[in-house]
Amino acid sequence: MVQVRAHELQSKNKTDLLNQLHELKGELVQLRVAKVAGGSASKLTKIHSVRKSIARVLTVINQKQRQHVAEAYKGKRIPLDMRHKKTRAIRRRLTPKEQNAKTVRQHKREIHFGRRKFAIKA
Repeated sequence: MVQVRAHELQSKNKTDLLNQLHELKGELVQLRVAKVAGGSASKLTKIHSVRKSIARVLTVINQKQRQHVAEAYKGKRIPLDMRHKKTRAIRRRLTPKEQNAKTVRQHKREIHFGRRKFAIKA
């Protein structure tokens, strides 16, 4: 089988993509059996291209699935796994509620020993 191109896969529907995925996985199994049986070098090098083709098909399937979900949730609240990832630092940052949280001891100190006010002579 010739190496699969991603732009060609975009035009196919889900059933065609799943059929192609099934064929590629079957071919990979045959190539692995040939590898164990001591097949030719050309078959062994073909394993790499078949694996990459399987990855391309799966990528296109996932892209289409995410696209359909995004269209379904258009104008509504998007599920967490569909939201943009942002950066690791932003995701780890404290929420506003966590930033303003005070310990019991700190809260008691503020109540009992309020801020001192000083009158300054001009």
